[in-house]
Amino acid sequence: MSLTGTFTEATSVETVNARHAACTNPRLAEVMSALVRHLHDFAKEVHLTQAEWGLAIDFLTRTGQICSGQRQEFILLSDVLGLSMLVDAIGNRRPAGATENTVFGPFHVDDAPRRQMGETICLDGKGESCLFEGRVLDLEGKPVAGATVDVWSDNAEGFYDVQQPGIQPKGNNRGVFVTGEDGRYAFIGIKPVSYPIPDDGPVGQMLAQLGRHPYRPAHMHYLVTAPGYQRLVTHTFVGGDAYLASDAVFGVKASLIAPYERLEGQATQWRSPFDFVLAPA
Repeated sequence: MSLTGTFTEATSVETVNARHAACTNPRLAEVMSALVRHLHDFAKEVHLTQAEWGLAIDFLTRTGQICSGQRQEFILLSDVLGLSMLVDAIGNRRPAGATENTVFGPFHVDDAPRRQMGETICLDGKGESCLFEGRVLDLEGKPVAGATVDVWSDNAEGFYDVQQPGIQPKGNNRGVFVTGEDGRYAFIGIKPVSYPIPDDGPVGQMLAQLGRHPYRPAHMHYLVTAPGYQRLVTHTFVGGDAYLASDAVFGVKASLIAPYERLEGQATQWRSPFDFVLAPA
């Protein structure tokens, strides 16, 4: 008996993709066809063994098992493989002069406190105080009024408030500000510190096996939105940080490294100026 379309090593891609011929969703068919092609080509290129594939299945199973409402290990896996940053780059191509995007991160909250311009976001009194200020502009350099500037950072010990409920005050190092006619924003936070991503699970074990560290360079998170403009998700990084060239999640871009100026003899210890330039929607 002769069968057509049976599976062989040489025809594996064509055989599997032929089974998807009845798919009526063009985008799904395109994505799955490419996925099958690249997966099969990868397995053939590295001569993947059954033992290695079994180890991979176990790794993915444990990655799923550690996920919870507070922890997403699969996002972490995507981050450390650079896939999150690649998808972000593809989805946020912007004209020259516009501020670049970077990864959102897992620690944003939707109900951050709305604060008055210039107010402090640091509630635990720890860390080196820093004035963050600048403008929200359009591509022509004109101020954007009514822009919402949502900010958040770790505390002086490298933890976000949502990681330490009951230890940090809720809303610590978070705030939402709205620009006026001059497009300016200003708030008092702390000079951020570098910190490790969660490395007590499968992804952390993988990093250790690869000889990689789990650290992120110090940064302040920003979500800037305004009617008629593209949503901007970005960080500003502390210049001179030891991990700028080896960020565990590949989030650093040269244009996002901000100055930190020491303020002598003042109550606030640092100043970090940075302007955000929005692209039109």
